[in-house]
Amino acid sequence: MRFDAFSKIIGSINSHALPGKEAQLQMAPPFREVLLKQTSHLIDNAKLAAVLALFYPGKNDNTYLAFILRKPSPDVHSGQIGFPGGKPEAEDLNLQHTALRETMEEIGVQSEAIQIITNLSEVYIPPSNYNVFPFIGLTNEIPDFKPQISEVESVIEVSLNAIMNAKNQIRTKVKTSYGFSVSVPAFNLNGHIVWGATAMILMEIIYLLNLILKK
Repeated sequence: MRFDAFSKIIGSINSHALPGKEAQLQMAPPFREVLLKQTSHLIDNAKLAAVLALFYPGKNDNTYLAFILRKPSPDVHSGQIGFPGGKPEAEDLNLQHTALRETMEEIGVQSEAIQIITNLSEVYIPPSNYNVFPFIGLTNEIPDFKPQISEVESVIEVSLNAIMNAKNQIRTKVKTSYGFSVSVPAFNLNGHIVWGATAMILMEIIYLLNLILKK
């Protein structure tokens, strides 16, 4: 979809209620409910994080969404595909500010160039005990991505057409942070497997976009 058309309608997303779990659970790993029961005593004191799903004009003025490939590390999310984001710092005014600051640090897009469109439903991640608060953002500028050397292996640019293509929703086997492999619902985007919390967030975005694109 052309970015100029997308940028004119994306704001109408706010006229719709967030689908929340109705969307998220379509991409939830099969063991998620078990983990939630096992970690229910931790949820009230979960750590906070914020991420940003950033849409922008890309090749041929088509609409793109930015993901990051995290560098290998001891972290439980090492080497996974996700959205730019992280935990709050003392100077952050709120979680929206956290998402913007982390996006600037991790992929080099200045906060001033980003318009926050809406927040999304939070997602609890049992392996790391984080409550993640996602936001949708829009920049009208073609980004000059600068991946953070210490944390980001690369920026993965995915067209809106690929995201909305149901054929890219698959089931595949992945190795979890618990050391076992399991078949999970996922997205195959540009040859990259997106699963877990990121896939759950992305599915809520797709739900909302389907509502406004059908009009």
